[in-house]
Amino acid sequence: MPDYLDDLRLAHVLADAADAATMDRFKALDLKVETKPDMTPVSEADKAAEELIRGHLARARPRDSVHGEEFGVAGTGPRRWVIDPIDGTKNYVRGVPVWATLIALMEAKEGGYQPVVGLVSAPALGRRWWAVQDHGAFTGRSLTSASRLHVSQVSTLSDASFAYSSLSGWEEQGRLDGFLDLTREVWRTRAYGDFWPYMMVAEGSVDICAEPELSLWDMAANAIIVTEAGGTFTGLDGRPGPHSGNAAASNGRLHDELLGYLNQRY
Repeated sequence: MPDYLDDLRLAHVLADAADAATMDRFKALDLKVETKPDMTPVSEADKAAEELIRGHLARARPRDSVHGEEFGVAGTGPRRWVIDPIDGTKNYVRGVPVWATLIALMEAKEGGYQPVVGLVSAPALGRRWWAVQDHGAFTGRSLTSASRLHVSQVSTLSDASFAYSSLSGWEEQGRLDGFLDLTREVWRTRAYGDFWPYMMVAEGSVDICAEPELSLWDMAANAIIVTEAGGTFTGLDGRPGPHSGNAAASNGRLHDELLGYLNQRY
């Protein structure tokens, strides 16, 4: 079995560099923001952080390919680093501290590339989470100062906390009725958004979460952290992993019910 712990240590080095760059420009009055063709914002900090990570990887892992949100795919081979330099750019540009750098290492396996290392670093929150295949999921400030993550044991929707990002995507996909029925069934709902709900599922402070439209770089790191914490991460179609273009994550006990609501009348 491959040992990915060296890759995890590298992911922490990459995140340290990205954190320094993104925090340096967070709340900067002269931050430059553009609109991409898909009408989502991108800041100079997004581009700088991804370029920084790519530069480190070119030196440390020259044979690995890289797939980043801002600059696409470079290289080929069985190992691929998947990067979202700032997940939550809309928060970042407005001074909201809920944003993170997402770093995943994916390896070619049966059924396509699958995440084997994942790291999520949210420096404005002072939080970091990570996982390695078959080694568990952790949170802390460093590899030597960390605690293991475990999903919750909540087994009924009426006791469950449900996190999501927004309503608009569910309506656009014709899934809003099922989504609203789910919100009426659970104990509590909160729209934390972006990476954070998945990390809270892994921590056990949220029991279920879902988003209707995502890209691979939004999900790869989150997927392995949730699953290594004992949870379940699939698309809305029930397919395991980060390849469905959307996501549902849970403590495992509630996953079938979560998918049932989000797919009803769809």
